[in-house]
Amino acid sequence: MKNVFRSSLQRFSGPIAVLLVGGALVSPPKANAQQQIPPATQSAAKGVTSQRYQIQLKLDFDELSYTGSERVYWTNRGDHATSALYFHLYSNLRWDSTGLAGAVAQSVEAEEPRVQITSVRSATDGAALTYSLEDQGTTLRVNLRDQVASGNSAEVLIGFKGSVPEVDPDETGLTTHVVKQVSAALRGERELRRPRDVNFRCRGVMLLGTSYPVLAVHQGDDWVRKLEPSVGDMIFNEVADYEVTIEASPGVVVFTSAGQDSSKSSSEKGAVFAGPALRDFAIIAGRNLRSEEKQIGEVTLRSIFVPEHERIGKRVLVMAEDALRVFQSRFGPVAVKTINVAEAPLVAGLGSTEFTGLQVIASAFYIDFDSASVRNLPEIIREQRPSVEESLEWSVAHLLAHQWWGAAVGNDPARAPVLDEAMASWSALLYFREVYGEQKAAAVLEDQLQGVYRLYRTFGGDDMDANRPSKDYRNTFQYSAVVATKGALMFVQMQRLMGEEKLLQAFRSYYQAKLFEIAELDDLRSALIAAAPIEQRRAVARTFSRWLTSKKGDEDIAGPDRELATSLGLPSRPNQQRNGDRNAFNAFARLGKFFWQQMTRIH
Repeated sequence: MKNVFRSSLQRFSGPIAVLLVGGALVSPPKANAQQQIPPATQSAAKGVTSQRYQIQLKLDFDELSYTGSERVYWTNRGDHATSALYFHLYSNLRWDSTGLAGAVAQSVEAEEPRVQITSVRSATDGAALTYSLEDQGTTLRVNLRDQVASGNSAEVLIGFKGSVPEVDPDETGLTTHVVKQVSAALRGERELRRPRDVNFRCRGVMLLGTSYPVLAVHQGDDWVRKLEPSVGDMIFNEVADYEVTIEASPGVVVFTSAGQDSSKSSSEKGAVFAGPALRDFAIIAGRNLRSEEKQIGEVTLRSIFVPEHERIGKRVLVMAEDALRVFQSRFGPVAVKTINVAEAPLVAGLGSTEFTGLQVIASAFYIDFDSASVRNLPEIIREQRPSVEESLEWSVAHLLAHQWWGAAVGNDPARAPVLDEAMASWSALLYFREVYGEQKAAAVLEDQLQGVYRLYRTFGGDDMDANRPSKDYRNTFQYSAVVATKGALMFVQMQRLMGEEKLLQAFRSYYQAKLFEIAELDDLRSALIAAAPIEQRRAVARTFSRWLTSKKGDEDIAGPDRELATSLGLPSRPNQQRNGDRNAFNAFARLGKFFWQQMTRIH
């Protein structure tokens, strides 16, 4: 989407006496400190993981770059021997730029992050190993000198470096987010998640979501290598133990997917972050980040924000604490010991994104409606204060739920996105019921779920089965209406059929059975059937199939609201409008509360 305004991001400079990392003050790292990769450590969840990463990362915040090395330990759990390891380089994934002129193609490439491999060696003797880049640079193949038999292990050392783009702040404001959503509703244009969405610097904040080579999923004797852009999440990993040492520029605050390991000395090489059985490892950094945290049992819960959003950041911490307590009491103990909820200037079209231990919400939605700066927003958006605030709370609960569904219990987000998205959405609905009561939960059910589908159909969107791969959905508007909404409402119907306690029993059994593994839809279906009384099991199976594999949304939720469409003056074929994003925003500024309530949601 073209930017309406252009502005430059103020760069921070100047030496600072100390480095603030993960909430702790440490001495600044020596410029030429010798980096040693520590030996592999035992997992705190013994027997769970077959992979370990020891990563050394030097972050040059001002130059938008980093260098790193990693020691990777892998155990072959397949039935046959293998002589090669495959790694994803998620930052190198590109959408199809066929047909673009050379200068335009170069400009597009400059807006994307990149990871480059500098060396690959054996961890045993340091000898160089041959390697190749495949699948348009998104796969690293490492050729081992000897085959690794079933049950045996291999260790390799990989050197790498990377860069991230500077994102224009105009791409990240609330008005731009709303305009993007209006355009998606009207025009039905295809959206694709890009690596720059989760690897960038903007407004003094850097997010590194896929900064290092990560082993591809090894299922049976096959490597899941294929990566393709879609509207859904692109990260699909197995759990692994992580120990990551980060040396950052002076004064830069760093938070990660794991907690800081206070037992490791950080005066020479930077701060050490460690965690067992993590699905991925993400980093957020900046000189202007602040945090508030609480200890909930063994879990450190933290809210990360910039100073001007302090009041909202503190509210987010309260929401996250309530969500954590509800989910732990209903589903079982969370599998991580550190959970961060952070704001970051995400680009329009991406309202939030989740990693293990680090949940990120677009800064655009951290709005303090009582502050003077809110007067800069269009009045039509200022009037939607209740909707924006509720949407933020919904997103906090939804993202916290992903620590159970998606992180602890994994699934392939490209092939079966409904699995974690539907469970997280129903969990968010459970949060509102537990915290605010039945009346509020009923209103949220309409606003955050049923209303989304109804608006989607009113604007001409086709009903679809919800168990499709993410590449089949055109944009976040459709993805939210079908994947998250229909999937979550399937659980609402299951709750009416089975009763809440039986449904929660199925959730707990599923969580315990698939903890740290990769689940399939059949695993969830089996858990639901097993929890149901014998006389209800056929009805449970039919309900599961009806909501996820058929097109019954108009019967089960709501069809297009023709009267609403007429009263709002919607064109008979909304997706034919091609007047541009800004014109779309102006033309529909009169559409009323229902429309704008949905358009100011976090998608």
